[in-house]
Amino acid sequence: MAETHVTKVGIVGIGFIGSDHLHRLSKTVANVDVTAVCDIVPGKAQKALDQQGLTATTYEDYHDLVNDPNVEVVVCTANNEAHYEIVMAALKAGKFTFCEKPLALDAKQCMDIIDSEKKLGRRMLQVGFMRHYAPEYVQMKKMIDDGVIGKPLMMDQRHYNQTQPEEYDSSRSIIETAIHEIDIDHWLVNDDYANIRVFSPKQTRHVQNAKIQDPQIVMIETKTGINIINEVFVRCQYGYDIKCDVIGEEGVLELPTVPQVATRLNAQYSTAILTDWKARFESAYDIEFRDFINHVSQNESPVGPSAWDGYIAAVTADAALKSLAEDGAKQDLDFPATPEFYTESEKVSE
Repeated sequence: MAETHVTKVGIVGIGFIGSDHLHRLSKTVANVDVTAVCDIVPGKAQKALDQQGLTATTYEDYHDLVNDPNVEVVVCTANNEAHYEIVMAALKAGKFTFCEKPLALDAKQCMDIIDSEKKLGRRMLQVGFMRHYAPEYVQMKKMIDDGVIGKPLMMDQRHYNQTQPEEYDSSRSIIETAIHEIDIDHWLVNDDYANIRVFSPKQTRHVQNAKIQDPQIVMIETKTGINIINEVFVRCQYGYDIKCDVIGEEGVLELPTVPQVATRLNAQYSTAILTDWKARFESAYDIEFRDFINHVSQNESPVGPSAWDGYIAAVTADAALKSLAEDGAKQDLDFPATPEFYTESEKVSE
């Protein structure tokens, strides 16, 4: 019987999602050894290791982690602004790389990453769009592909967060929140985007800065005419609420909410609403990393969301921000055909 390979992983950036992935890779995903952790804040990496009872080499410079011979795979969970340079360094070192969304801050940086990956001759990178692994989204896509509701005509969505700090401005509502729908929608309905508009309706009183626009309405039209409406509201107060309805010619697909025990008490019938996005998609994160590690541990290319997916999301997000700045002006989108380099392994492993 062949000996199981233990994949040596280094994590760059140990904030909220980085700490969560540290726990996941150390305690949940099999055959992984987190050998190094990096954060630019002195002592932060060691503190995270101590809190979780783990031992690993700590660094303050990501170059040191990337070039550590005891690191086979780089997981980038640093600030968005640092994703590009960390990913480029990891690919230059020839190491498999997992990068949380967004892949980079703009389309040009994404294309640089794509060119760098192509030079390696095979896929080495996966982007952390975890909804591709959420069982409910996977089931929804299969039902669309199987024609259960006929051809999709419209999509009705919302992406609500309970609250965000004041520094979470209008642009972050697009590039960190709405980016998930921007990524998943064209994958669900098998159609490219034609244009996008972003409107700013009446604003919530829970924002002190008048320049911050919250909520927002994102409207996308696909090449075949499917209309997508996504309400983005990151200070809704009542909880974390994700909705996705796909309206077809013969029926509607409705994304289920997370099952909660119902309570009959004090003349009321109620169920709880989650407040934590991490809890909402915890199983998707687990499945995502198991799939990624299963492939790279065997020196195989990852098959989840690719650098090309990151590029599509970046181009669309850039256009969304431009529309928001221009009071909802329509921004046309035109993408080249997906390069063959990224079509060989489109299906996510089950």
